[in-house]
Amino acid sequence: MKKILIAPSLLSADFSRLADEIREVEKAGCDLLHVDVMDGHFVPNLTIGPLVVKAVRKVTKLPLDVHLMIENPVRFIAEFKKAGADWITIHIEAEKEARKTLREIRNLGAKAGISVRPGTPIQEIYPFLDDLDLVLVMSVEPGFAGQAFMPEMMGKLRLLRPHFSKLISVDGGVDPQTAPQALDAGADVLVAGSAIFGQKDRGQAVAVFREISKRIS
Repeated sequence: MKKILIAPSLLSADFSRLADEIREVEKAGCDLLHVDVMDGHFVPNLTIGPLVVKAVRKVTKLPLDVHLMIENPVRFIAEFKKAGADWITIHIEAEKEARKTLREIRNLGAKAGISVRPGTPIQEIYPFLDDLDLVLVMSVEPGFAGQAFMPEMMGKLRLLRPHFSKLISVDGGVDPQTAPQALDAGADVLVAGSAIFGQKDRGQAVAVFREISKRIS
């Protein structure tokens, strides 16, 4: 039985008590933290930068999966790695020289990921699979938390899985009702925002995902 990784998304955390929020989900048994970085250009929202990642790094030993929803991400990957990112994921739609950028991420000592928006065919990333440690499939349009899961995106996982043996992550609208669809399609990493941070008992929230993953995998 393969291990499913649970990745709470900091976008749904209470930033007025961020350190406590992180400690709670770490204690709850999650595997890594998903950090959404938005620039107000590639996506309409604006979130955090390297300084916040650096602050997060100080309060947890969990791996930090930094998802760059920004234009021309190669400009900032060194800063995010220095701030404490363990995984750095770029968007295929935002990068003209994806192979060069992915290799630079690895050269810096981070794991390299690539993400696709709902409207992007998964086949567009096939030329870069050898340079990847992670593929992140968006099951909502990137930019805002709280959107409804798009089940039709699971077809991308089914197409990709035979060609890619490393980690496939699903981000957007993942909760106990939709997680089985992602797992059945071949997901290894569940990125969940309000389904974890929006629950009073984070330990129970993570335990529910664990139980679902046991049944499916």
